[in-house]
Amino acid sequence: MAGTRVLGTAGPKKAKKAAATTGKSARFYPADDVKRPLPSRKNNKQAPKIRSSITPGTVLILLAGRFRGKRVVCLKSLVSGLLLVTGPYKVNGVPLRRVNQAYVIATSTKVDVSGVDVASFDDAYFARSSSADGEGEEEFFEGDAAKPAIVSDQRKADQKKVDAAVIKAVEATPMMKGYLAAKFSLRNGDKPHKMVF
Repeated sequence: MAGTRVLGTAGPKKAKKAAATTGKSARFYPADDVKRPLPSRKNNKQAPKIRSSITPGTVLILLAGRFRGKRVVCLKSLVSGLLLVTGPYKVNGVPLRRVNQAYVIATSTKVDVSGVDVASFDDAYFARSSSADGEGEEEFFEGDAAKPAIVSDQRKADQKKVDAAVIKAVEATPMMKGYLAAKFSLRNGDKPHKMVF
């Protein structure tokens, strides 16, 4: 009886060795839970990966928001992972704005935007001022009519400067201005999964 082994009664050392050799999970588990830090969004400073089809100069189709269906020109990707786009405003009414890449279709059409200076635009440029948000309770209930958005002179000047360079590049390509001005829409019988953009 002295030479017989009782199977299934492995201690912590034997369990680790068995798991390493056989590939099976260990039968021994620690009595106390090992505390792991909870995942936090605050510490994640990595910007989302931009799709390879979206590069500066790519013509995008917006899928959501008040400008859905419009074609816009991508100028650059920002640190937050959002895309900086413009209509240009003179062509189709889309101003300089940030767009989430999940809500755009990238087309194979490109515009040369190497001459457009967009170094001054970042996420802080588009941040809302605290004075605009701070509306009191009385003003909220009194005002029935929506207040029109006030665009600063700085924003208007920046829009004109960027649009001048983008329109110059757009007009260099034949029929590009009409393409950007036209809205994208689907009709009965259209099969979007078979379309090549």
